Amino acid sequence: MSVFYDDLFDLFDKLHAEIKKTLDGIPSDALDWVPGPDMNSIAVLVVHLTGAERYWIGVALNEPPGRDREAEFRTQGVGAEALKEHLVSADDYAKQALTGFSLPDLEAVRQSPRNGKTFTAGWCLAHALEHTAVHTGHIQLTRQLWEQKGKP
Repeated sequence: MSVFYDDLFDLFDKLHAEIKKTLDGIPSDALDWVPGPDMNSIAVLVVHLTGAERYWIGVALNEPPGRDREAEFRTQGVGAEALKEHLVSADDYAKQALTGFSLPDLEAVRQSPRNGKTFTAGWCLAHALEHTAVHTGHIQLTRQLWEQKGKP
């Protein structure tokens, strides 16, 4: 495996570590709290971003997993430890799935079953990382908003 993939895994690991840190000590009712209209809870965001990671890595490999994206947004009642396990599982999946994937493989053209659009495998992996980074920030902000609610 190339240094590129080591760096990719390191970036996913760092983002997942930030999310785990945000989940530390959080009250269980905060996990399902939605800060406002058209916003998502922390539990939804974790389940969604790990589902998206698996999906886009699968598309890159030309083996997209079955996914119920809409169900990710209905997530409720999942505890912090279970959410952390989602992150560990996503890390394990990525490292196993991309074993043997080479730099030239990044140029392969893939099709997303969700919308039929085509992307390079490299774009799929970059998008998975970008998407995780965006939602990491959402998770952190949602925790901050939870902690601030009710304070004068």
